Amino acid sequence: MPDTVYELTDDAPELQSPVLLFCLNGFVDAGHAGSGIVDHLIETLDHRELARFDVDRLIDYRSRRPEMHFADGRFVSYSAPELNLYLMHDDVGAPFLLLAGPEPDVMWETFTAAVIELIERFDVRLTAGFHGIPTPTPHTRPIGVSGYSSRRGLIPDDQVLGMELSVPGSAGSLLQYRLAQAGKDAVGLIARVPHYLTESEYPQASLSLLRSLSSVTGLLLPTGSLLEASEQAERLVQEQVAENEQVARVVQALETQYDAFVGGDARGNLIAEPKTMPTAEEIGAEFERFLADLDPPDDESS
Repeated sequence: MPDTVYELTDDAPELQSPVLLFCLNGFVDAGHAGSGIVDHLIETLDHRELARFDVDRLIDYRSRRPEMHFADGRFVSYSAPELNLYLMHDDVGAPFLLLAGPEPDVMWETFTAAVIELIERFDVRLTAGFHGIPTPTPHTRPIGVSGYSSRRGLIPDDQVLGMELSVPGSAGSLLQYRLAQAGKDAVGLIARVPHYLTESEYPQASLSLLRSLSSVTGLLLPTGSLLEASEQAERLVQEQVAENEQVARVVQALETQYDAFVGGDARGNLIAEPKTMPTAEEIGAEFERFLADLDPPDDESS
């Protein structure tokens, strides 16, 4: 039995084969794709806390210092980090679990063993992690979603990441690995976010990821307010691009690259009609002002 790093609520119910969704912030989440889903679900659906993890043991406060508010000559509030397991119900009343909060800095194996213990406690049938990664794709093309799984058949073949590479580890990745070793069904879904929008909130990425989660898990997850936010963000990005000729040229170059790749199978040549692409440094320079303009100040009257 793993070291106890969580506490169950006294009235934790018995559940019949729910899905567990999880998103641990602090690693890679381009466009806030994963955290956007967490915020959306918590704001949209009724939920109750089933378990609370001991963040004092799992989080290095010096690496991610919690915010404290100072006013009137004293500290008046402290935003303590929370890593919790919630019970929610989708749009047709099907129960599911959501594990959300900061990625543990330490005790990854202990944390992973504790999550697997909870998975067994609530008879979870499928665990699904999700986040966004930056890719050289334009915002004018559909947000792609790729994935991986503990066994074949859990996600569509055309979404499977068919590459071999070494990447920095994360607590979420370790959980996926240990679940596969334990013979439990688990999937990971990744939204491919335009790299120039990595640091911005990009609800289009969250929406694409949420729809893929619904398809893979069978849950009917709400999209309403996220759809509205996506439409508003799309209009803002289009306006900013239209006002900057240099930015527009960069986006056009990315469109050419994207279309050549997508149509490569049909033409039999991925590098047909080659175009000169800007370097990463050039793209970063072009979008520096562009990204700053995406988040207007709260008070525009001053």
